[in-house]
Amino acid sequence: MITHGAYAVEPWTVRETELSLDVLAQSESVFALSNGHVGWRGNLDEGEPHGLPGSYLNGVYEVHPLPYAEAGYGYPESGQTIINVTNGKVLRLLVDDEPFDLRYGRLVSHERVLDLRRGVMERTCEWCSPAGTRIRVRATRMVSLTQRSIAAVAYEVEPVDCRARVVVQSELVANEQLPEPNGDPRAALALESPLEPEQDFASGHRLRLVHRTRHSGLRVAVAADHVVSGPEPTTTGSESHPDLARLTVASVLEPGQKLRVEKLVAHGWSGVRSLPAMSDQVDAALAAAARVGWTGLADEQRVYLDDFWARADVEVDGGEEIQQAVRFGLFHVLQAGARAEERAIPAKGLTGSGYDGHAFWDTEMFVLPVLTYTSPDAVAEALRWRQNTLPAARERAAQLGLRGAAFPWRTIEGQEGSAYWPAGTAAFHVNAAIAHAAVRHVATTGDEDFERDTGLELLVETARLWRSLGHHDHRGTFHLDGVTGPDEYSALADDNTYTNLMARANLLAAADAVERHPKEAERLGADDEESAAWRDAAEAMNIPYNGELGVHEQSAGFTRYQRWDFAGTRADQYPLMLHFPYFDLYRKQVIKQADLVLAMYTCGAEFDEEHIARNFAYYEPLTVRDSSLSACVQATIAAQAGHLRLAYDYTTEAALMDLEDLEHNTRDGLHIASLAGTWMALVAGFGGTRRVGETLRFSPRLPEKLSRLAFILQFRGRRLRVEITQQSATYSLVDGPSLRIRHHGAPVTLHPGAPETRPVPPPAHRPAPEQPPHRKPHSH
Repeated sequence: MITHGAYAVEPWTVRETELSLDVLAQSESVFALSNGHVGWRGNLDEGEPHGLPGSYLNGVYEVHPLPYAEAGYGYPESGQTIINVTNGKVLRLLVDDEPFDLRYGRLVSHERVLDLRRGVMERTCEWCSPAGTRIRVRATRMVSLTQRSIAAVAYEVEPVDCRARVVVQSELVANEQLPEPNGDPRAALALESPLEPEQDFASGHRLRLVHRTRHSGLRVAVAADHVVSGPEPTTTGSESHPDLARLTVASVLEPGQKLRVEKLVAHGWSGVRSLPAMSDQVDAALAAAARVGWTGLADEQRVYLDDFWARADVEVDGGEEIQQAVRFGLFHVLQAGARAEERAIPAKGLTGSGYDGHAFWDTEMFVLPVLTYTSPDAVAEALRWRQNTLPAARERAAQLGLRGAAFPWRTIEGQEGSAYWPAGTAAFHVNAAIAHAAVRHVATTGDEDFERDTGLELLVETARLWRSLGHHDHRGTFHLDGVTGPDEYSALADDNTYTNLMARANLLAAADAVERHPKEAERLGADDEESAAWRDAAEAMNIPYNGELGVHEQSAGFTRYQRWDFAGTRADQYPLMLHFPYFDLYRKQVIKQADLVLAMYTCGAEFDEEHIARNFAYYEPLTVRDSSLSACVQATIAAQAGHLRLAYDYTTEAALMDLEDLEHNTRDGLHIASLAGTWMALVAGFGGTRRVGETLRFSPRLPEKLSRLAFILQFRGRRLRVEITQQSATYSLVDGPSLRIRHHGAPVTLHPGAPETRPVPPPAHRPAPEQPPHRKPHSH
């Protein structure tokens, strides 16, 4: 989209200078506002035209059947899909009886700006009606980061050159007509008009609708209040119906006069609370918001974001598009998790209905690392959600004949929603990602209370899964057979190296945590004998290695498979999964997304620099990146291996995944993990940032195109700023006690107010690896 003529590259905003209906759906994702609890897509205020209407509440879903041609034991019987809840964004406008619809009349100008520092989306347009009346509309929208249930719009109309009769209809609308969610008519039928009306109310400037989902039984309440200002006489009237509540504001405006409507919208949902309780809840939220009003909400939003950027900003000199993209990514990652509060962080956040609103391993492996170093409280909340879903995960493990917890491959509420065995249930590495996130959070924050109350239980139950899933052979070696690693083109493999290394770390971390918290471990039934069995399995874990090639195997026997016929694969046949049978993909050396390469990032201590270089050179020509999760990982390891130009190109691809709609599906919502991956590519890639235990290590190097990179990390009660140029790296302890770090292996002790600068050594020279034909990274 940024390459579209309507978009500008700016460091702190995303600016659209004209309305382009051909990218309207994509822009609705880009301009989406959220706080992790409430999500509003960037639809036009008037409701139409639209690409995909979207108002979401995190955790509100509907169930639909998952029928199978051939049933099998353990197959999930129903799926969960996020639904479009009551829409409070709508403010329809009539000008001299003509609907303000941008498809009619003449649009003189139209601009929208997503302001990343203020956390608002601003819109300004001029329009000439078919009858010749010219008006100017200004609208500002926000989803509050400080008042969790509140979103708000300030909508202002003025005539440009003649008197105009204007009518604004502020609405709450339920059961909007939507396109079929995934092309499956069975799911579409189940999701058609999913909200059953329970209450509609309109009095004065106050509106309220309460509904309940037909099948999942969730109660949703949305209420709105308004402040109206305009010349006398300006009149108002309200009405309500089961799926519609409306405030109508009418006025006659002379040139220079304005009609302004400030709309506060409160959202709430529950699976257990009564109808009166939900009505009271949203009314109370409106009262709290009205106390500060629109201006107060805007001020709170700016203060909140000033604090966030002070601890999270990344500065990039030499790459204007990457600078804009990394801030855009950080903003949306924050929006996805800031106020989720014991709810999931879905793969699309709350920006669209893609992936049915499900959360995957993306959350723990790609999104939570960013939040760990910028907003650690959001990480604790996300992991508490996983803890809350343990009953469903234990039930799933038991169904599979395993101990502990088998966390779902995809879910909203905690139950498995994947109807595809090889790339779903068999991808047990989601367990390791959750454990890895819990360990990282404790190591980075020092939060022992979290480890005792939440982390320990997650570690124990995931460790039990690995111990029961694997087995010792006659030589005592421990194997994990029949699993799917991150590379979903290699399903049901034995001893996937990434999975085995992550499981080993999981087992050892669980055993250590049991030793630190014996009383709490006893409550979970974890004793010394079980802990010893975990250590035995970890120490005997099989890590496949091809001595002849001098590389680690992605899984046992992977390097003896036939290589995919890359030369015979056309550019238009990617992604491969849409053009070739999985049966063929599973038997060949072809990689959907970084797998062994990801292991070298997450478990870097297991690989020396030479193995990292050789492994990367071997797997790079096999990796086709048919997933948005791959480019950021390849960028990070390419930088470590000294391929800085290649790392830059992969960073650009990750950064522009949505801003340039590289996967051609941004209309369904943003790729939150790839947005987070931009931070990862810069901070872990070019910044060379690694955490080893409770120590931070840095091995920074910049590509030629970047002259400076600076970033901020939160670490164990400290705020650390790192600034890198082509020649040197400067480490500054902004606040907190002294800290010992490592720079390219050498120890450095930091004290507050005393920056330390060290030279950056050149990278080792190695031949640049090749990519599969037609699959070189996106570059500028």
